[in-house]
Amino acid sequence: MKIAILGTGSWATALARVLNDNGHRTMMYGIDQNEIDDINIRHCNYKYFKDVRLENQIVASSSLKEVVKDAQYLLITIPTQYVRHVLEEVKPLLTQKVTVINAAKGFDMNTNMRMSDTIRSVLDKTEIHPVVSLIGPSHAEEVVERMLTVVCAVSLDEDCAKDVQKLFSNHYFRVYTSTDEVGAEYGAAYKNVIAVASGIIAGLGYGDNTRAALITRGLYEMSLYGTVKGANRETFFGLTGIGDLVVTCSSIHSRNFQAGLEIGQSNRALDFMTHNTKTCEGIRTCKVIHDDVATHDYGIEVPIVDAVYRVLYENALPQETIDSLMLRDLKAEQ
Repeated sequence: MKIAILGTGSWATALARVLNDNGHRTMMYGIDQNEIDDINIRHCNYKYFKDVRLENQIVASSSLKEVVKDAQYLLITIPTQYVRHVLEEVKPLLTQKVTVINAAKGFDMNTNMRMSDTIRSVLDKTEIHPVVSLIGPSHAEEVVERMLTVVCAVSLDEDCAKDVQKLFSNHYFRVYTSTDEVGAEYGAAYKNVIAVASGIIAGLGYGDNTRAALITRGLYEMSLYGTVKGANRETFFGLTGIGDLVVTCSSIHSRNFQAGLEIGQSNRALDFMTHNTKTCEGIRTCKVIHDDVATHDYGIEVPIVDAVYRVLYENALPQETIDSLMLRDLKAEQ
């Protein structure tokens, strides 16, 4: 099989290695010529992985037409804000029906749509098979080293999910399937906000007790929001819920955790928000969820998202915000 990969970043590179290990042909599309040269000439991606030598069969190109040509699968690993634009460029290049595999987590920058809905709004049923999302507790830094990882292939079409499951699964990368697209995608997005909060509390000097409480209440909050959006509650107790939440809130590899850590260490978000150039999906996702809950009568509370929103967008001090969270009215655990 030929898999066209949109992106030359860490996740694109790690998944290209998984697919190459499984005997498939991959080609990555990128716009950074240094990354492309690294992959093609030096057989590495030094910007992301200092000590990893890639197989010669893993290649990249700045030509979208070359990458997409004859591909049976289209794997999306670019930041969510670029997905719609790049797919619009892909659309006229498709000469056969493809399966789109989404590995981008978050919402459409302009419409706030989930990624699967965004993909279907650009590419119609005559051009693509049902969309499959690859979601679960996984960091590219470990996948590229072939460390044991378990994720989920999620699609409204179970047969397509099983197809992608077989495409990726091997002795170190195990894939389960799910048909709860709504739950998996909202969980994958929501956990990034909780990861920002986890970084903030680490930056402020709090420890394991605090993180355990945050993850537990974050999971509850995530499941509340997801179910009012149409998800199955059980999904949040699986790989795309608690699994993804734990790894993102606990690892230094997480860009969302790193963002929160920097904010917590300075006890303010202003400098970070002004100067940050790295992709941090949790920052945008926080605003989307906060605004959605604020403008609709869902009958739920999302105190962690609201707290992170105040820190990011209203210049509230993290320490004072945490204090106000702890002093809310007491109640039974739900």
